Amino acid sequence: MGLFNSCGVVYKPAKDVDLSPTSSEFYLKANVKAPRMIGVVVKIFAWVLEMRILGKLLLYVLKANNLIYKLIGDAEIEESPVFCPSHPVEEKESEEVKHIDFDLSETEQVQEAVSCLPTWSEREVNCLNPSFHRWTIMDYARAYHSKKTTPLTVAERFVAAVSESSKPPFNMSFFINYDVEDIMKQAAESTKRYELGRPLSVLDGVPIAVKDEIDCLPYPTTGGTSWLHKLRPCTGDASCVKYLRLCGALIVGKTNMHELGIGTSGINPHHGSTRNPYNSSRICGGSSSGSAAVVAAGLCPAALGVDGGGSVRIPASLCGVVGLKPTFGRVPHSGVLPLNWTVGMVGILAGTIEDAFIVYAAISSKLPSHQNTALPKLCFPLLNSSRPISSITLAKYGEWFNDCSDDIRVCCSNALDKLQKHHGWKSVEVTIPEIEVMRLAHYSTIASECSTSLSSYLEKLDSSQLGWDARVALAVYGSFSSKEYIKAQKIR
Repeated sequence: MGLFNSCGVVYKPAKDVDLSPTSSEFYLKANVKAPRMIGVVVKIFAWVLEMRILGKLLLYVLKANNLIYKLIGDAEIEESPVFCPSHPVEEKESEEVKHIDFDLSETEQVQEAVSCLPTWSEREVNCLNPSFHRWTIMDYARAYHSKKTTPLTVAERFVAAVSESSKPPFNMSFFINYDVEDIMKQAAESTKRYELGRPLSVLDGVPIAVKDEIDCLPYPTTGGTSWLHKLRPCTGDASCVKYLRLCGALIVGKTNMHELGIGTSGINPHHGSTRNPYNSSRICGGSSSGSAAVVAAGLCPAALGVDGGGSVRIPASLCGVVGLKPTFGRVPHSGVLPLNWTVGMVGILAGTIEDAFIVYAAISSKLPSHQNTALPKLCFPLLNSSRPISSITLAKYGEWFNDCSDDIRVCCSNALDKLQKHHGWKSVEVTIPEIEVMRLAHYSTIASECSTSLSSYLEKLDSSQLGWDARVALAVYGSFSSKEYIKAQKIR
């Protein structure tokens, strides 16, 4: 096949695809073909991509080498496009979950979540009491109730710790913005509520950080840039931040992130590169780098991120914390930079599953009226049940599962064995065809949506205000056509 004579794949109808473990569907391994560059080479590459003629030629070659034309743009697909990832869900009754009414307030939903957790004595017996102990949300709530400490004292220590971590020799670059006066004001109000015996919820006075992709007063929303907040001023809190405030959470600032969320390293040329608390010579992953790092460092039990293609889950993995990307539409998206509106969701980074669960309960409250997404019932797992949740079946595609280095394969296999041994969870072999096609369709989608959402800003911008990796990414993102976007939605 010649470079300029791409012949697209003809996909069989989805209803005819064999998903059984003995399926003859071909497994195509991921094979990303792109130059590895640093320093001045990246700058030269960005300049060439931005040239009118040479840039278009280079982008064509890159897309052809990565099979965008063959598997996406020139492919023949019978199905109609699906633009939003919502689908009918078969509701099943289960004794292992609690169904939550949509008319509950944010604080009532948090209380429902807390009622699903194990009691303190059970947790105390089961925990390993490591030398480094991250405080959980319930640790804060109990300490405040028992008057062992106050939100004001916690805020003072938090501010001191962030200040110290921002200077040499640490230079951790956790935050883009934090306002000491605002933090202390919130903490004083929370302390007063505890003194009166009227905390709003278990989140009252608990420090929560917010990725700088989410609107949160009194801070500008920079999106990890040096310019976006000047063109798009922040005029109010995002819905998810409003819900946390209604529960009394202590909002402690805007965390660092990869510029415009279009990278997964967390290296930021404008606000410093967030360092990994486990090893400051290593990255945190991205794009929600700061949110993962503040949780890993023990500064906050939880933080908000945004995830379009792993931007919560990647840094969670690299920092050893919990990362949750909720179901599409479950968490309101108003007040979040619309960088990729059909794949990006507000997500949660937390030190424990329980803390992620409590924050999820707070922010998955009422959907705004303009968001008509059909959602299944909100269900909370009964983590305090004497019987473990046992009715879980995991689908495992062997070809894909084993397509990794031996250490990762062994680790994941051991995890499946433990789930089966201790909880009775089953794994069944299946075939999930076209995983590489899905990856390319996802990339085409996120690239097109990001480029479109930023187009009005980028037209007014001097490219020198962007970091070099962002310039490369945006040049590639802008190369996708409407045909490629629609074909990607057909694959979706």
